[in-house]
Amino acid sequence: MGTDTVPWRDTRKPLWPLALLVPALPFLAWSLWHATGTGWAWWLTPAVVFGVIPVVDLLIGDDRQNPPEELVPALQADGYYRWLTYLYLPAQYAALVLCCAVWTHGGLSWPAAAGLVATIGVVDGIAINTAHELGHKREAVERWLSRIALAPTGYGHFHVEHNRGHHTRVATPEDPASSRLGETFWAFWPRTVWGSLRSAWRLESSRLRLRGRTPWTWRNDVLTAWAMTVLLYAVLAVAFGPQVLVFLVLQAVVGFSLLEVVNYLEHYGLARQRTAGGRYEKVDPRHSWNSDRTVTNVFLFQLQRHSDHHANPLRRYQTLRSFDASPQLPAGYATMVVAALLPPVWRRAMDHRVLAHYGGDLELANVHPPARERLRRRARGAAPGPLSPAGPVPDPARGPRRAGPTRRSAGG
Repeated sequence: MGTDTVPWRDTRKPLWPLALLVPALPFLAWSLWHATGTGWAWWLTPAVVFGVIPVVDLLIGDDRQNPPEELVPALQADGYYRWLTYLYLPAQYAALVLCCAVWTHGGLSWPAAAGLVATIGVVDGIAINTAHELGHKREAVERWLSRIALAPTGYGHFHVEHNRGHHTRVATPEDPASSRLGETFWAFWPRTVWGSLRSAWRLESSRLRLRGRTPWTWRNDVLTAWAMTVLLYAVLAVAFGPQVLVFLVLQAVVGFSLLEVVNYLEHYGLARQRTAGGRYEKVDPRHSWNSDRTVTNVFLFQLQRHSDHHANPLRRYQTLRSFDASPQLPAGYATMVVAALLPPVWRRAMDHRVLAHYGGDLELANVHPPARERLRRRARGAAPGPLSPAGPVPDPARGPRRAGPTRRSAGG
């Protein structure tokens, strides 16, 4: 028997439960607050997510391992991975209740109150990623769980807009969730927040009108999602008093803004080209920024393998692949979120990567119109880079990275 055949194992299988650490952090912060009496304990969650995780991510580096295609059906069917996404929701809601109680009864200073808002905002913002994973699946229970995860941020319309709007228009000027080269996050935020809400309403209204129904019905998925938020907020207001509503609104803004800054970095400047027939080309791995950083991929259910997700949106997170054709971010999402909030840092890190991705041809990118002239001057002096080809790439089913010898078992 040959020696080049070894069983394939998901070496990260014991690590995936780390994704549940984020909704557990508020309880650790609460313990530190009680033990030390300092309100600064409520900044623990943002500090871990945007401070500790980027450092560990840098130290551990990338994992470009892809599962063999013959083992994908077994991985997809493994309930272990699915239950980890389910478990995020009770942990998320428990953390929300804890933080509501602290807000109303804690007597917090302003810095501590701001930390409390940031804490649960990060938890609920990352919950949108869990909702994203669940909402792409065909099973009705997972789609409903997706809406439950979205309710604390009041962003239930994301379920409609992302699946039926963003995935159709991604990497085009028509997509409010695809950021443009030269556009700062602070310019992108109002465009995407309002544009995504308006798109979700139009998509759902059109669906209902095609069936001869008014949009003002309980069958409207946007209205039912918002109703879940209203019901949740009403229950919490009864339990903790109306003053908790201010807290809920503030944390919701933090939460959905975290989603939008991730949207900002996922497709920055990337564009699908028009075909000879005038249509946009099919979505492929060139149209999303990718990252193989190990730690943030574990914490985000492999959201960073975004290229494969857009090319194959029904694949579960444990089976997503890394492609050589995908443009690569210089760091994981936790690091890039912070960079996106600082426009000079972001431009220095990303603008030349977009230009290199298109061989210096600015006309191939999705460009923010007010920045076009500045970028045109820069592009004249830019040389093509090695990040990825601007031309056709192999079929996604044939183009992922190869890693190691032949593998034949999906055992964990």
